[in-house]
Amino acid sequence: MNLPNKLTILRMAMIPFFIFFLLRDVGDEKNRWIALALFIIASLTDMLDGKIARKYGLVTNFGKFMDPLADKLLVCSALICFVEMGKMPSWMVIVIVSREFIISGFRLVGADNGRVIAASYWGKIKTVSQMVMICLIIADIPNTFMNYLTFIFLWASLILTIISLVDYLIKNKEVMKEQS
Repeated sequence: MNLPNKLTILRMAMIPFFIFFLLRDVGDEKNRWIALALFIIASLTDMLDGKIARKYGLVTNFGKFMDPLADKLLVCSALICFVEMGKMPSWMVIVIVSREFIISGFRLVGADNGRVIAASYWGKIKTVSQMVMICLIIADIPNTFMNYLTFIFLWASLILTIISLVDYLIKNKEVMKEQS
């Protein structure tokens, strides 16, 4: 198993620990900061594994499938925890998670037809905005500027989620036509 795939597996293995520290009510503020550190490290492995795989020609079918899955698991885990914690409305999480299922479905249909549906520019911006939003919500720094910044990233993530979904649907409408 190559290094990028090991990083993907590491990211997936970090998710239960991230959730544990994020939702842990016992103890002090350390838990939140541990959860934030785990999330940041896991997010950085996403960037790192892709760069290494492309630079050294280590792209594998395992990586093509598991890397996006690991990303979705990490982000969706955080968002679902936020609903439980009362930090994010459930309808927003449903919209974001639904987009991920729709895009994953499109990619599966595309793969059946021999097409690879790569991440788009909008999808990449959406992912970065979600990662920043999640970090801001976890950090929960109590001052007016940080509250506004978190609010802006929350709504920007939702809007970019919708824009990136529409972009994928328009750019890949032929994938669905092939299934008719």
